[in-house]
Amino acid sequence: MRRLTKIGAASAVLVLALAGCAQEDENPEEASQDLCDGGGDGPKVGLAYDVGGRGDQSFNDSAAVGLQKAMDELDASCTEAEAQDGEAESAREDRLRALAEAGHDPIIGVGFAYSDAANIVAPDFPEISFGVIDGFDPDEEPNDNVAYLGFAENEGSFLVGAAAALTTEADHVGFVGGVNTPLIQKFEAGYIAGVEAVNPDIQVDVQYIEESDLAGFNDPAGGKAAAAGMYDGGADVVYHASGGSGAGVFDAAVDAGDGMWAIGVDSDQYLTAPEEAQAHILTSMLKRVDVATFNMVQSVADGEPLVSYQVYNLEADGVGYSTSGDFLSEETITEIDGFADQIKSGEITVPDAP
Repeated sequence: MRRLTKIGAASAVLVLALAGCAQEDENPEEASQDLCDGGGDGPKVGLAYDVGGRGDQSFNDSAAVGLQKAMDELDASCTEAEAQDGEAESAREDRLRALAEAGHDPIIGVGFAYSDAANIVAPDFPEISFGVIDGFDPDEEPNDNVAYLGFAENEGSFLVGAAAALTTEADHVGFVGGVNTPLIQKFEAGYIAGVEAVNPDIQVDVQYIEESDLAGFNDPAGGKAAAAGMYDGGADVVYHASGGSGAGVFDAAVDAGDGMWAIGVDSDQYLTAPEEAQAHILTSMLKRVDVATFNMVQSVADGEPLVSYQVYNLEADGVGYSTSGDFLSEETITEIDGFADQIKSGEITVPDAP
């Protein structure tokens, strides 16, 4: 793929991956890299990925699905920007600034780690709309040209927690988080609440791959080690909220053998997992980053850009769960959907912290 490099104010090298439409005879894996070649006369979108990048089969890939929809339905064009493990905060600022200077509008940062960068860069480009997935404004008042696109991950995690509790034969399940942050704690809290709503006596193991290093979202070996310890300790269902590290959780489920389940996150991970792993993916918590990404682009195309805090909850179809693989029985699905109705009605309030 072609690459454009730019030297930022902090002398960091920015890598903006410019990809193109696939030829019919290309390998599908190669074609998947060619998202941004061509494009139309609609919004010129800048999409800055989080650590792990496109191909994580999770958070970043879901954003790419929303971008693809914008290209298909809104005639958008795009540039993808890649994050690197362990990069300085200034690199994120430079990445957003380079996209802005190149005339992109909107510019979307995938992940809360872009919050501070957007807060610094957005005021310099008041005519451009910025969006941050899972973002927050570090100041008391949000920027006028930034949308903070958040999700009720705790609600979706409650549903897969119920699925885990209704499936486990050991009355012992687990949760693997990528990085111990308030955001990932929302997944943990909802999951545990869902388990306990079915059976408060079920044991729930919790382990985070990293305490603060964002590399925890791109560490399959760490994910495998954490999940393997849980399976070895007696758990038979493990839910991960760890981005690209989740591939290791799936590997651990395969190694643990028949009757051992993993639960995916963000996208329907059954659809992208290797065949041997598919047999172990009970369900996935769907976090519709694709919906938020597309809505951000749509708002700019309509001339009414989203701003301030936007929340995609269960009621708004911002979160949910998957049934690919047909591993959940009709009775289990009925019970899960019953919990969903109670959450939507307000009868159940799902905690957002452990």
